[in-house]
Amino acid sequence: MLINCQYCENYTINYTKSMKDKSKKTANMNIEFTDKQNIHVRGELECGTNVKIDINTIFEGYNLLGNNVEIKANCIIKNAIIGDGSIIRPYTSLEGTKIGNNCSIGPYSNLRNETIINDNVSIGNFVEIKKSNVGSRSRINHLSFIGDANIEEDVTIGAGTITCNHDGMKHNTTNIKKGSYIGSGCKLIAPITIGENSTIGSGSVITKDTSPGKLTIARSEQTVIENWKMRNTE
Repeated sequence: MLINCQYCENYTINYTKSMKDKSKKTANMNIEFTDKQNIHVRGELECGTNVKIDINTIFEGYNLLGNNVEIKANCIIKNAIIGDGSIIRPYTSLEGTKIGNNCSIGPYSNLRNETIINDNVSIGNFVEIKKSNVGSRSRINHLSFIGDANIEEDVTIGAGTITCNHDGMKHNTTNIKKGSYIGSGCKLIAPITIGENSTIGSGSVITKDTSPGKLTIARSEQTVIENWKMRNTE
């Protein structure tokens, strides 16, 4: 059963009398605040049990936190749902996002525009996800942009990978089927589908759909230029 912890006494928002009365009853139930003076609720916040909220966190709009959720310092959370046992690490921004159970998000992640993160997913530092669905047990741990993508279960996406979702006129969709492994530094040029259990070699620029269960590599051959000298810039 959800505990409504909205509008606690020390939050920097405007209260109605009914909000104040409700906050007095629920403010301290099953919620651990590092410092109530530095938590800001600019809307409605509902929490389950055993929720921990660190300092300098801002909640805007309507937000729902499940049981055993932990919000680390300096996060901005707007119109988000966060499932049981999930942790939102420092300096993470969530807007219009649904997070499943037992997920790890951040630090320094930016999730927005109707993004859905399913259960047991890891989203790491400096990852931006926009208007995408990430399947259970998938991992996107470093320095990636995922936009307009449907990612199925058990997918790993390496550091520096980008879904190239806009062609100058419209947004296009990237589909990554379950069990796929995308190496570091890849560019996936949408619209495109990565087949089930595919492996994409690091540094590849993928422009065509890939076959299930195969290794696909698309990168220029390394070349050594003999007798080359750096231009004198003096």
